[in-house]
Amino acid sequence: MKQDWWKEAVVYQIYPRSFKDSNGDGIGDIPGIIEKLDYLKNLGVDVIWLSPVYRSPNVDNGYDISDYKDIMEEFGTMKDMDELIRQIHKRGLKLMMDIVVNHTSDEHEWFQKSCQSEDNPYSDYYIWKKGKNGGPPNNWGSYFGGSAWEYCESRDAYYLHMYAKKQPDLNWENPKVREDVKKMMLWWLEKGVDGFRLDVINLIAKDQRFPDGEQKEGEPFGNMIPYTHNIPKAHTFIKELNRDVFSKYPIMTVGETLETTAEDGKKYAGFNEHELNMIFTFEHMNVDNGKNSKWSDQKFQLTKLKEIMNCWQTELDGVAWNSLYWNNHDQPRVVSRFGNDGIFWSRSAKMLGTCLHMMQGTPYIYQGEEIGMTNCCFDHIEDYEDVETVTAFRQRTEMMGEDPDYMMRCIRKKSRDNARTVMQWNDGPFAGFGNNGVWFAVNPNYKKINVSSQLEDEDSILSYYKRLIRLRKKYPIIVYGDYTPLFADSGKNFCYTRQYSNEELLVLCSFSESVQDIRVPVQFQERRGRILITNMSGLTDNDTEQYQFGEHITLEPYEAKVILFENL
Repeated sequence: MKQDWWKEAVVYQIYPRSFKDSNGDGIGDIPGIIEKLDYLKNLGVDVIWLSPVYRSPNVDNGYDISDYKDIMEEFGTMKDMDELIRQIHKRGLKLMMDIVVNHTSDEHEWFQKSCQSEDNPYSDYYIWKKGKNGGPPNNWGSYFGGSAWEYCESRDAYYLHMYAKKQPDLNWENPKVREDVKKMMLWWLEKGVDGFRLDVINLIAKDQRFPDGEQKEGEPFGNMIPYTHNIPKAHTFIKELNRDVFSKYPIMTVGETLETTAEDGKKYAGFNEHELNMIFTFEHMNVDNGKNSKWSDQKFQLTKLKEIMNCWQTELDGVAWNSLYWNNHDQPRVVSRFGNDGIFWSRSAKMLGTCLHMMQGTPYIYQGEEIGMTNCCFDHIEDYEDVETVTAFRQRTEMMGEDPDYMMRCIRKKSRDNARTVMQWNDGPFAGFGNNGVWFAVNPNYKKINVSSQLEDEDSILSYYKRLIRLRKKYPIIVYGDYTPLFADSGKNFCYTRQYSNEELLVLCSFSESVQDIRVPVQFQERRGRILITNMSGLTDNDTEQYQFGEHITLEPYEAKVILFENL
């Protein structure tokens, strides 16, 4: 397999609003990020993925951009941004910008002009349709609740917004839109950024017929997904971006792609497709979803999670590249979701990190994951900030008859706000985030879970993540090795092997609160290997400890163990 820097990198995602406040306004900012760059360098990561910092009215926390070439005042200035790029590069790190080009804010200049009339240069920059039967052009429902169409009196027409009504979708069928997007991206690359994370990039092409979607009984709107996700022309548009932008620089590109399968992954991130380096799939993030939405309080099934992860690992091997993640700004905290944030908090957080980082692909760490930050559990809907969460509560309780208590249980488990409480730096006021309050909330457990308490502790989750990253840089098998799943039917463990050159890696991870006995695969019986890392023995950098296998091995609750065998 061809070696590339972005395959070997470890990425750290910063959600700037919640990372570090430098000026006491309760909102994280760019100078605050600069303050913490040495922490990230010491952690060992290579790339910083920065969630949007562009000018925005903040309807969707920066994912509604009103000016791509300016910085949100709350976050700082363009001068601060230039200094951030300089300081990142000074430390040998790279910066990947989050970019949203499926939609803009309705306060963007393009949309303001598009609204004015049908005969100006920007009239077709967005998707406009006449109404039907006194209502919207079709029955599509938006991701954030309500119709996906909003009426504009000055145009006597409706515009499409797959998200909030203040997030109108761009019309990628218009070549002028594509040219302006490309110019903007090239402008950032000239500034020195090292890549893009492309928000909902597989939605940029729409079925131009705009038909009604299937409307299930009890649902207020039709399903737009078949007509807006993974439309073949999206590949045409992305190939054009690659040809005219991505291929001009040695950058990293990752696409956020909703409703994708491994077959889609081969198209978007195929080594010979000339589109993206990798994509974010959501299949594994949907394992604990409800019947028709993500809102559910049910526990995930490990066998289903493994089936999905194993499929992506084996199907993309040698053909395309995986991104590896448990957390991001849109997902609940993994130690609360797939682990145990009570008695086995530390051990299960380390196990989850091991399970993910030993797979083939580029691993992503979301701020706070490296110290085991957990979900927040607030009592009332008024305690939540996220537009998706608040809208879903109102729509599902008032329009669909959902029990409010049940819906609150779902929100505590699945809300995006779980990821957006501020970074827990120490046990001081506001968790060390700033000195004058917070824009949203501090998780009450910050006194126990914080960076300061883990920095000097060799047995901490933070120290463990540092070892995981060091091992990845030391052993090419962790990056490039082939992947073979083990014990697919087990609902208690996630185990697999990696093979590269004359080496083999055995990865054993328990997802159970009980002790389990595992029959060792025949090829490892009576052989000696080296324990690279385990969350049980307190190993630091000593990856030379020998381990002798018999026919069986016992895994303690949430135990993780990685063993390297040489000279196959």
